[in-house]
Amino acid sequence: MKLPVIRHLQRNNDSEKLQHTIDVLESFTEHRSVSEEEMDVIGELVTNLCGAVEVHKMIEDGASEMDAANNFAKKVIGSIDR
Repeated sequence: MKLPVIRHLQRNNDSEKLQHTIDVLESFTEHRSVSEEEMDVIGELVTNLCGAVEVHKMIEDGASEMDAANNFAKKVIGSIDR
């Protein structure tokens, strides 16, 4: 997860576009010829895309862009610590 990447994706794409991209990447991973290295890269991409979607939702719910991004980062870090 890279917060600057998440912010960039969130600022430059709407939620629907991000979700379509996630769907395509998830479909790609289901093909038998996808290597472990490709899966790692796609996993990182999907994580950042999902973060951008989540930040979009927080902003729609009234949070500022900065607060939404920081709250998302705290949420992820908090889930890792458990």
